[in-house]
Amino acid sequence: MKSKNYFSKFALSLFFLFALNTYANNVEITGTSVSGSNITFNISWENSWNANVAPANWDAVWVFIKYQDCNTRLWAHAGLSTVSGDHTAGSPLQVDTVTDGKGVFIRRSALGGGNISATSITLKMTIPAGTYNYKVFGIEMVNVPQGAFELGDGTSVSTFNSITVNATSQSAGITSAVIGGGGPSIPATFPVGYNAFYCMKYEISQLQYVEFLNSLTFSQQQSRVTSDPTSAAGTYVVYGSYGYRNGIVIETPGNNAAIPAVFGCDATTGVVNNVNDGQSVAMSNLSWADLAAYLDWSALRPMTELEFEKVCRGTMPRVAGEYPWGDTTINPFYSSTIENALQPTETETTVVNGRCAVAIGTGSGIYGPLKVGVFATASSGRSSAGAAYYGAMEMGGNLWERTISVANASGTAFTGTLGDGTLTSIGDANQASWPSVTTATGVGARGGEYVSAATLVRTSDRSFAGTTSAARAYTNGGRGVR
Repeated sequence: MKSKNYFSKFALSLFFLFALNTYANNVEITGTSVSGSNITFNISWENSWNANVAPANWDAVWVFIKYQDCNTRLWAHAGLSTVSGDHTAGSPLQVDTVTDGKGVFIRRSALGGGNISATSITLKMTIPAGTYNYKVFGIEMVNVPQGAFELGDGTSVSTFNSITVNATSQSAGITSAVIGGGGPSIPATFPVGYNAFYCMKYEISQLQYVEFLNSLTFSQQQSRVTSDPTSAAGTYVVYGSYGYRNGIVIETPGNNAAIPAVFGCDATTGVVNNVNDGQSVAMSNLSWADLAAYLDWSALRPMTELEFEKVCRGTMPRVAGEYPWGDTTINPFYSSTIENALQPTETETTVVNGRCAVAIGTGSGIYGPLKVGVFATASSGRSSAGAAYYGAMEMGGNLWERTISVANASGTAFTGTLGDGTLTSIGDANQASWPSVTTATGVGARGGEYVSAATLVRTSDRSFAGTTSAARAYTNGGRGVR
């Protein structure tokens, strides 16, 4: 099978341009060109919406740009203008700026739904004059509107008290007695979930992690993989060998502790980046430092465990023992019936409510996470797709969601600082207000994973909310918010 080329190179004046096709989450960015400080590309993605009925939200793509100095070969995060009029989007899209200029949100400009065909976008960059290479990245997000929501369910292990988080909760904080759960009081500076934010629609995919690795220096790469970047082509770099459905390999070895390696996906061993090499499978074995680095690099931030419950439950009343898809039905998926394994079309076509990637290793020949969005089909509803209220997928099962915990003071000290697009020289997140990348104190885990007991998948289960290891683990994944 012919290898898929994910990075297409074009020459224009003094610039070299990379058109990045991000198939893992159905976003495609193609046809990139640069004129002066403007960068133009086409963007498309599937199953977009902008709705004024429940959940009354929209999806969007978080777009950010990296540029590489052609002399130093180092990548940097491009600033984008914060003036809306400096950017243009073809119909039916609009460009929403952000105050720090680290990227933009691209979304539908009017009510509607369906696929977005290739649409031209032009963004104005704020970078020094020079000769650069460029990469444009896109991450699918869902909007979580400002508003009150119910916390806790009265049943799950270590659940919060059954309270409503509202505007007062955010402006004044929440006392330990009111929220329960055994932790300290939550200050007003902590993101409790009332304010609007965006959440990644999917867990980080293996292709997204490869794209991240391929923009790092040699020293930064060393910290973010388990095999040295100088290892031979074909070396697996997540577990040391192919395992748990993770196929990230070295495509071209690094050299002299200076030239970075080039990574790719090769789950089926042979030609790198074939269609069935697991690009769309959720990225596993992430340490807290790995996840924090990815989120800082992409100018996102970790989600808090209160935000986790809002993304899952939305504005609906709490249900005792409910799962992120809004009911108490769970149908663990045993992957012996998976179709199109390791492909972007990997799916399970049997539609049942409560479908969840939990305990999928039992009695099957496949042991590891599934493709992001695996249960969403043309005929699925929220429960059968395993979708959270605002449209985020796999908030329960597949891989643990690493969240900022309110079980201890290290967690409640988090203020929601966003990533700035840059990392330390050894590839760590550089956000001092985030929990320590060496101890992970203040980080918990929510939502269960593919070998969990079903009860751990519940929206309000906090069995591991305040206890987590900083180390890599085959059941750890992650996603970010902004």
